[in-house]
Amino acid sequence: MNLHFPWHLYLMAALYVFAGLMHFIKPKIYLRVMPNYLPYPKFLVLLSGVFEILLGIALCSQETKNIAIYGIIAMLVVFLLVHFYMLKGEKESAGFPKWLLLLRIPMQFLLMYWAYTYVSL
Repeated sequence: MNLHFPWHLYLMAALYVFAGLMHFIKPKIYLRVMPNYLPYPKFLVLLSGVFEILLGIALCSQETKNIAIYGIIAMLVVFLLVHFYMLKGEKESAGFPKWLLLLRIPMQFLLMYWAYTYVSL
């Protein structure tokens, strides 16, 4: 583990590990927003949690950081499916207000940009 990265890279890593753990602690939250056209929703919720955890951990090593960054960007692109699906209707929104759902879309791109800024470290 390289302890010479900026603190905010470790913050990002911790956020992804925490988000990934939540897929196992509260899977029903994620199952409620899983697009109905995707097969094996429970498996996909758990798999995405595993990826978030592994990518978060991989951010902390010089050897795996860039792979993790590109993995996070790819994962966030895939998660856009969920964000657009939640805009489909009342049931799909899982009770979240439309303004919040709309805000999440540009937030995904900001998260991608945030990750990309660490490629050159």
